Amino acid sequence: MYDLLVIGGGINGAGIARDAAGRGLKVLLCEKDDLASHTSSASTKLIHGGLRYLENYDFGLVRKALIEREVLLQMAPHIIWPMRFVLPQDRNIRSPWLVRLGLFLYDNLGGRKILPGTKVLHRSKSRHLSPLSTKYKKAFEYSDCWVEDSRLVVLNAVDAAERGADIKTRTKCIGLRAESGAWQANLENDDGTRTEVTAKAVVNAAGPWVDNVTGLASQRSNSDHVRLVKGSHIIVNSHFEGDQAYIFQNEDERIIFAIPYENGNFTLIGTTDEAFEGDPQSADISQGEIDYLCDSVNKYFQKNIAAGDVVATYSGVRPLYDDKSDNVSAVTRDYVLTHIEADEATLISVYGGKITTYRKLAEDVMDELTDIFPTSNKKWTKTAPLPGGDIPNADFEAFNKPVSEKYSWMDQDTLHRLIRAYGTRVDQIIGTATSVDNLGTHYGGGLYQAEIDYLQQNEFARTAMDVLYRRSKLYLHISADQQAALAAAMENGN
Repeated sequence: MYDLLVIGGGINGAGIARDAAGRGLKVLLCEKDDLASHTSSASTKLIHGGLRYLENYDFGLVRKALIEREVLLQMAPHIIWPMRFVLPQDRNIRSPWLVRLGLFLYDNLGGRKILPGTKVLHRSKSRHLSPLSTKYKKAFEYSDCWVEDSRLVVLNAVDAAERGADIKTRTKCIGLRAESGAWQANLENDDGTRTEVTAKAVVNAAGPWVDNVTGLASQRSNSDHVRLVKGSHIIVNSHFEGDQAYIFQNEDERIIFAIPYENGNFTLIGTTDEAFEGDPQSADISQGEIDYLCDSVNKYFQKNIAAGDVVATYSGVRPLYDDKSDNVSAVTRDYVLTHIEADEATLISVYGGKITTYRKLAEDVMDELTDIFPTSNKKWTKTAPLPGGDIPNADFEAFNKPVSEKYSWMDQDTLHRLIRAYGTRVDQIIGTATSVDNLGTHYGGGLYQAEIDYLQQNEFARTAMDVLYRRSKLYLHISADQQAALAAAMENGN
């Protein structure tokens, strides 16, 4: 008998499982694929308030996200770090005074304490305008944060497990029925075996499949339903120098980001916003989206890009709450919680939400469950670091220096990636090694057997895709032959 069954291993499900386990509940999380397989690994990878949501008067969401921005930065300074964003002035789209007003609100709505505020840049005085078309003479520069999104999901699941939760990947919920004040859940593993578990309450955080799970629990018509919106990104070779990112205004009132990616080796460009119908599992970028993203950034950068410059793409489907808005881009990104009560058993379904607000969402879900679990009302996640994030004063650079000196024998690019990914737990990977020969087989790109062993034993990784696409982004750095060699080795149990 479990206290809580969480269905869905994206950021919301993992965050809820962590919060609940830390309150002493017996928790089971099941995910039909790998952790962060879908929406949560297909974001723009920002911890941000959502500057453009101010135009929709969504001040509550922006304030909530801005407050969380600095909370998360303190919780996980290894996988989250500050980034400056350059917004060129374009009077033809929005007047500078309106943008400045929005940035003033953005600086002040969330009680900013750590991140620097907005400033104005002039072409003659700032190198950040150099990559842009010469018609852009001024720009605003403001702060937000970058996040390794799929690692954020994994680390929440790791922490949940270390606090007693059962994490079952490749395990699909195929049936739910209420019985005597609890839920009977039928689970199917990827090998076809089935088990039945009992839980006092269920949280449905299945993302794009949230309505499917709701349908398992209730046969009656439900007016609350998901609105699927696809967002796609393209990746090109590094398009500009520096660690600043760019945010561009489009004539369709959308915005596009261009962000240094993977230690500046690439540039990430996104995102689109399209209504989506069909199976979210098959969501993929269209040629129209590629052209749209290329055209959008070409209006701003001096150096143009074309479809042939794209080295990789990814797409995700956002499971937004259907607020009946006619404009896809105006549909609220805030989360909505709905309830099903059956035979005195409670199921909560999660619609929408942003990566930035996942921790607050988890707290709100637990607030909804206090009648069932009255002893679990103590909030704790706001000041608790994620695994590897217990860095003194959340000062990554101060932490990085002695660790880099300790392992000076290692390639510094590889070591920096490991420190960024694992923080204070990097020692658990390197162990007593004194040379790369002690780290086992090298699969390319600085990926050694020692790291794979750690990921399999501690982070629920089972396949090469788990390692290369979600625990890291090494698929961008190693060849197809090297990826195949890793896949073969992991399939053979190495």
